[in-house]
Order: sequence, then structure tokens, then C-alpha cells
Amino acid sequence: MSNERLRSALLARGMTIQGLAEEIKVNPKTVERWITQGKPPYRRHQYATAAVLKVDVTMLWDDDRNAESATDLSKAEIVTVYPHRHTVPSDLWREMCERATESIDILVYAGIYLAEDPRFFSTLKKKAESGVRIRVLMGDPECEAVIRRGIDEGHRIMDGKIRNALVNYRSLFTSHPEITFRLHDTVLYNSIYCADDEMLANTHVYGIGAYMAPVFHLRRLPGGGLFDTFANSVQQTWDGARPVTEHDITGA
Repeated sequence: MSNERLRSALLARGMTIQGLAEEIKVNPKTVERWITQGKPPYRRHQYATAAVLKVDVTMLWDDDRNAESATDLSKAEIVTVYPHRHTVPSDLWREMCERATESIDILVYAGIYLAEDPRFFSTLKKKAESGVRIRVLMGDPECEAVIRRGIDEGHRIMDGKIRNALVNYRSLFTSHPEITFRLHDTVLYNSIYCADDEMLANTHVYGIGAYMAPVFHLRRLPGGGLFDTFANSVQQTWDGARPVTEHDITGA
């Protein structure tokens, strides 16, 4: 029986059998047999494949041992849990960005506390100049999701908070155009701050502001699925977002 889940995962990543084989250092015919004949690979190849395709290994192969190991790995990806965002060490956000060598992604509605931190700005500028890819996703101030989130938090000023943050970021728009900003109209269940393989995921809880909600500090591990679950949502939101305009900043 063929493994259509593996075939679909390859297609979803835009990867060929040849490409996967090269990534995990096996013969392409071996990968083809995994798909067409449903032959399960060695466990080390299962985990390597899952890591390359950025999916949980249990999505590709049914194996009670895999399920148990994947659960353990996902637990191991949790560095710590903070009960509220305001209990996160004040310098951790910036230190994570300073450690990044490849990418920094920020997915928020407003994230005003970062937009008011000059040291955070300096870190972003330094990282952009060193070649790190930086993407900042903020809520569209006029979309229904932003309005709804403001109401859920007990206020109606989320759009104003976003515009204030955009005004603060204006200097980055002009001086560092390689730092890319987009606006999304997505209902967010988490604010996500990702620097390479390290992440802070701030949950959104109905009736309270994000600063009072829990935060998960995560590190990606090969074969673990928790980190990539959050990271994949950032990419999907980015793909559907749009560039920032002057109207978004001023409201005029």
C-alpha cells in the first residue's frame, strides 16, 4: 500500500523525491519505495524526513513507538512556561534576536511594548545589516479580527495601538527596507516571536490582555512537532498578508 501522506507532505513543501533523498542522504529509489510500496524506513530516516518536511513523524508513519517518542520530543521542546507575559524576563525577547543568524519572525496584532523599546530597534537594525531575514506581521487596523480582539480584551483601541506601533516603526521602514512589514487580517490564537530555532508563543485568552496570558518558550528539536506547529502558522499568515501603506499608519 502506498504512503500518500508522505507523498502529500512532499508536495506541500514543494520538494521532489530526489530533493528529499539528497537532504537525508539516501538513494532516491529508497524514498520512492517508501511512497509507492509503503515500506517504512529506519527510524532515524523517519525522523530525518519529518524534520526536513517540518511535520510530526506520526503524520507520515503509524508506529506506537513513534507516537511515544514524538510526544517526548515535543515535551522536550518546551524550555519553560511563563504564567503571564509580564513575567517573561525583560531582556529575553532581545537576547533571542541577538542569537539569531538566519531569521527573525514576529507575528502580533500590535506588539506595542516591542515598538517602544529602542534597544529592540537597535538589535533589529544590527541583525538586518548582518543579513538576517526579518519579517514583522501586525494586524490590519481596520479588519474585523482586530476590532474583535479589542472587544475581547475589554477595550476598543486595538486599531489605535497598531497605528501607534507603526508610527514608531516608521524609522525602520525608511532606514532599513530589508526589514519587511506586512499586515494580516487573521484571527490570532497566539502572538509568536521566532528567532531561528527559538520561539516565544504568547497565547491569547478570551477576556484578558495578552500580557496576562501564558507564554511558552520553545526550542526546535529534530522530530519534535510542537515548535513547527507554531512556526507553520507564521508562514501561512505571512503568505496571506499585505504590505503596509501610509493610510495604515495615519488613518487618513
